[in-house]
Amino acid sequence: MTTFHPARLHTTLVAAALAGLLAAPAFAADGPHPVEKRAFNLPPSAELNYSIQAKQSGLDVKGQGLVKWTNGKTSYSVSTETRAMLLGKILETSSEGAVDAYGLAPDRFVEKRLRRDPSTTTFNREQNKITFTQSADSFPLQGGEQDRTNITWQLVAVARANAAKMTPGSEWKFFVAGPRDAEQWSFKVVGREKISTPQGQTEAVHIFRAPPPDDQGQKLDIWLAPKMEWYPVRLKFTDPDGDYIEQTLDSVKKTN
Repeated sequence: MTTFHPARLHTTLVAAALAGLLAAPAFAADGPHPVEKRAFNLPPSAELNYSIQAKQSGLDVKGQGLVKWTNGKTSYSVSTETRAMLLGKILETSSEGAVDAYGLAPDRFVEKRLRRDPSTTTFNREQNKITFTQSADSFPLQGGEQDRTNITWQLVAVARANAAKMTPGSEWKFFVAGPRDAEQWSFKVVGREKISTPQGQTEAVHIFRAPPPDDQGQKLDIWLAPKMEWYPVRLKFTDPDGDYIEQTLDSVKKTN
């Protein structure tokens, strides 16, 4: 009989599911980082429900995820909620801010983990600095910086405006802040694939984010569906030992 370890499961799920990938910073605090301005096209506001399936230490886990994305034209907000069977709500995140020449321009990113106080990452536009409640580090704001919750939606917005350029092998880089630090993330387009969801089969652009070569962190796969406003229809986090967490879109409801 498999022994259930709720504490271990909580730690693993929280570290991966919608919270982003844990890796060492690629740039020193207060140092410069690359800046790139791209065309973008924000998708319509929507509520997206996901089913979650995972394998952790031989244990099959199921859960649900809810994402609320709001396109306010000159502002945005996105919130996520992740629940696991037997554990209930294990993770809440939120990102809100403005829309500027680079796309999403976060003001605040908040992450609340089970039985922990929330962490807040602030994008201080007056001081041109990113600061953290969980760390004394800071990083300069140069334009185009994202956080671990809104990065998926910035990627969606860029893909919508650059569909012809989302070709296999193309690379898309973003500077992303988490609860304690920030680093550059590099996404590469794998190709187009058929994805099965409860709403039927759809074609999706498969995008892959790997940790740096010297980092044994998690890998992230995202599938964006062009015929469904480029919403993410599947996300998969994979650990070096083969454990994984996979989220598949169950339903989507446009809210504007």
